[in-house]
Amino acid sequence: MSIRDVYIVDAVRTPIGKFGGALAGVRPDDLAAHVVRALVDRTPDLDPARIDDVVLGDANGAGEDNRDVARMAVLLAGLPVSVPGVTVNRLCGSGLEAVIQAARAIALGDASVAIAGGVESMTRAPWVVQKPERTFPAGHQQMWSTTLGWRMTNPRMPEEWTVSLGEGAELIADKHGITREAQDAFALASHRKAAAAWNAGLYDGEVVPYPDVDLTRDECIRESSTPEAMAKLKPAFRPDGTVTAGNASPLNDGAAALLLVDEEGLRATGREPLARIRASAVTGIEPHLFGLGPVDAVQRALAKAGRGFGDLTTFELNEAFAAQALGCLAEWPELDPALVNPRGGAIALGHPLGASGARLAGSVAHQLAAAGSGTGLAALCIGVGQGIALVLER
Repeated sequence: MSIRDVYIVDAVRTPIGKFGGALAGVRPDDLAAHVVRALVDRTPDLDPARIDDVVLGDANGAGEDNRDVARMAVLLAGLPVSVPGVTVNRLCGSGLEAVIQAARAIALGDASVAIAGGVESMTRAPWVVQKPERTFPAGHQQMWSTTLGWRMTNPRMPEEWTVSLGEGAELIADKHGITREAQDAFALASHRKAAAAWNAGLYDGEVVPYPDVDLTRDECIRESSTPEAMAKLKPAFRPDGTVTAGNASPLNDGAAALLLVDEEGLRATGREPLARIRASAVTGIEPHLFGLGPVDAVQRALAKAGRGFGDLTTFELNEAFAAQALGCLAEWPELDPALVNPRGGAIALGHPLGASGARLAGSVAHQLAAAGSGTGLAALCIGVGQGIALVLER
């Protein structure tokens, strides 16, 4: 059996809203339906009935995501009911996992045309209550937020593994000697690059605002922030720590989607592809060092593609925390850091968990198309200790 080439024809995303911000009133299934519909509308030559599957990442699923938000999005977007939908969960890597799974189906001949992406409304993530062990308990019940982090943790898990994500970032700062000043400088650079990219119109071709919502660009960019303002923020996880709200990614709402095809599907779209999928990898690491998850995943993906850091044109690395991103960069001494997140990263743009991987893949594809040729990389760290990476070429 021959392996088919897989192409990214188009990639779109919503502007990313801040927690409780402009997108707070929009359900996650509606956010997902919006980007799915936008992809279809931007490719009028493609009969929607030809879409073999819709694969979406979603890190929550406990609320209005309604377990299988991909199928909900298909129906809400008005696609033919014959189009199926499946939802995948690899926490922060869910959106990229969706792209990889859809690409794998196409490469193996199980599909010719697929939509892949992800969605998250961290604002609308519900609280949950564990079922009581007996009927009609008289006492109070514990309630957990599903927005982020551990909940209902298995007591058999070692305590060192179940630290907060922010404490995990502090551990990486300890490991690599990453100072508060370095983290703040990295965060400020993210905001400035994001603002410059928006001002230059670099996001105009991929961002599709949600109807009747007053949000046309990412809501968390702080273009006017200064080192002095960053330095005033208190550590968020240790009294004497280095990780603050300013050098970490925020809580966000948003969705992203990509149109993937084989050669036959490409002809059906009548369009030129943005990029081709070359290789991917997913790896595991100690849960408390989750932020270093991309280190091995990136190296494995590049090896599969027969490429090295010197071959890269661009690299989108998710910025869960500045300490986490800087920790990864410290372990890739041969990588030119100027290639990383040239249009800003998650500290500025936002990190809606299930959507971020798809946003990164789409951004790399658009950057490669703008450059005309090259090799691009998208990678994310994943809570509970995983890393994921995807190599694209044009």
